[in-house]
Amino acid sequence: MTEKDISEKKLEDYEDVFADIVNVLFLGGKEIVLPDNLVDVRIDSDYRDAQDALREQRRDVIKKWVKGNINLAMIGIENQSKPEKYMTARIIGYDGASYKSQAIDYSEAEKDHKKPVAPVLTFVLYYGQEHWNYPTNLKDELVVPDIFDEFVNDYKIKVFEISWLSPEQVSMFKSDFRIVTNFFVKKRLNPNYIPDDPTEIKHVDAVLKLISVMSGDRRYIEIPKKEKVKNMCEVADRLENRGIEKATYKYISEGFLPAEEGAKELGISLEQLYENMEKAGYKVKKQV
Repeated sequence: MTEKDISEKKLEDYEDVFADIVNVLFLGGKEIVLPDNLVDVRIDSDYRDAQDALREQRRDVIKKWVKGNINLAMIGIENQSKPEKYMTARIIGYDGASYKSQAIDYSEAEKDHKKPVAPVLTFVLYYGQEHWNYPTNLKDELVVPDIFDEFVNDYKIKVFEISWLSPEQVSMFKSDFRIVTNFFVKKRLNPNYIPDDPTEIKHVDAVLKLISVMSGDRRYIEIPKKEKVKNMCEVADRLENRGIEKATYKYISEGFLPAEEGAKELGISLEQLYENMEKAGYKVKKQV
């Protein structure tokens, strides 16, 4: 699994965030799905391709919603930064594998009178700035001869356009996902948006990685590696300071700014300046 795959799934894999997303987007903010009632489920399953080769397919996130010994539902989340033309067909593969695995487990445990197969619900969180422009049902992805139309089952999926959520919807979130949705909504309205959300972040690393992957801006993924931040306002400060820092290094390395003046401007010692510039890949002739 690539770093990108891990980064985009990490935040939603937290039970408090997962439950919050389901409660807001499906249940209007009612706290019906509780974090303590969520159980992790395998994200991978096997299938055979057109050449009969065995391949593996991986969901982004899926959890089982339970109460006591009763499985109420299997709920999956798929992330998209861009619209995908055959998204419905892809999700059918995921859902079918989930139904099949449940059926096998149930057959092996029938003697224990466990609850039978639970419904599988998979929805898409789309972070793009433009509206989703592809079908959200199977038949619109296919060319079906009229004589077979009544025999082809349709399959529908739900796509939530994160950047187009209303202020009321954003305010309903109680987890870190409110910070994420606020960022993407404001970024759509203003491409030059500078983060100004003072809300304290619980899962800092996961929030910044999701924002980085889905926005395509790698600056956010670098911040947790070097500095601790508590909210998006502090993130904006770090980004601004880093921009000033890089500009200073550039001027020094090109001979337009004396190293001593650069160190004074950044509030660090000359030795620390040289060390930082070397780590950042800038070459400079040290003053004696």
